[in-house]
Amino acid sequence: MAKQLDLWKFQTDKNPGVVWVWPRTKTIQLVLITPNQIPVIYSITDKERKTVLNTAKILAGEIIDPRVRHTNSYLKPAQQIYQWIVAPIESELEKQKVDTILFCLGPGLRSLALSALHDGEKFLIEKYSIALIPAFNMIETEYNPSKNMQVLGMGASEFINHQSLPAVPTELKQITQEFFPGKAFINQDFTVKNLQYQRQKQKFGIIHLATHAEFKSGKPSNSYIQFWNQEKLNLDDIRNLKWHQPKVELLVLSACKTAVGDKQAELGFAGLAVQAGVKSALASLWYVSDVGTLALMNEFYQHFQKISLKAEALRQAQIAMLKGKVNLKKGELHGSGSNVKLPQELAKYGDENLSHPYYWAAFTIIGNPW
Repeated sequence: MAKQLDLWKFQTDKNPGVVWVWPRTKTIQLVLITPNQIPVIYSITDKERKTVLNTAKILAGEIIDPRVRHTNSYLKPAQQIYQWIVAPIESELEKQKVDTILFCLGPGLRSLALSALHDGEKFLIEKYSIALIPAFNMIETEYNPSKNMQVLGMGASEFINHQSLPAVPTELKQITQEFFPGKAFINQDFTVKNLQYQRQKQKFGIIHLATHAEFKSGKPSNSYIQFWNQEKLNLDDIRNLKWHQPKVELLVLSACKTAVGDKQAELGFAGLAVQAGVKSALASLWYVSDVGTLALMNEFYQHFQKISLKAEALRQAQIAMLKGKVNLKKGELHGSGSNVKLPQELAKYGDENLSHPYYWAAFTIIGNPW
């Protein structure tokens, strides 16, 4: 593994490290691996597993709760978890000049909003690019610069049993016309059959699905990604879509909770897609508002177009949002690049600051960070 990290360092001009975080009954086990170095192991004693997991739940609650969205109530749990799982290895991270961390988290922690962890002065995402991995041997390690790729954008804005997503047409138009060459299919053209047909007809390095999703414990058929007219892609079906024929460099699931699952699939749809052959996935840990998702995706693709490194492009998008550079004003989405006119259904909500972690911390790269 250390050799692969060293190869990535040479190929990407980035300095990656892998961090295992495993909460045990009375301790937290941390393991850090960096390029061509022996693993460094830390045991944080007197930290009960249930305390760590409970604090992670409190953090998620403080970020998601709309009643405290204009406060910084999330800082206390964000700083506490930082002290437990990042601070003990920080001197080594700095010594090895690590700038990209691949986190492999133990059971119960895989839905942790890592980018929102806070050292008292800065968010973790301001210091490192971040990716989540199910296990190092489960990810595609090949490095291919993400240039000259085509994007297949698909989604729905209207639903029978779900809330409408009026930002989806704008989201798909921006991605396939402004940032990457590609094709967009919406509503009645958003079917599983058309997804399979388009992929066989033409190679798309990026697949972007903008829709609703639901993950429920129990039978795989209970969990699904919603397609047009009540058609659903179930959990089992994710594995059968032959993501490696042709290879998908990036699957973007612009939908609710696509990076959250249960004990059988803790990284949800995104984790299963990576295990089924997708090189990297961009997914969310909780439901983000329609316009918040549009803002994040617009920033991400803008940076990805220039940087060609997925985790770093997401980091730049999240930093732009947390610093208040992305907001809604006078019916337009204002960001790092040109302004985007919002559909009438969203423009009526008025001006909005999108710097709170609710809007940006849900999104994470799963799998290969490059």
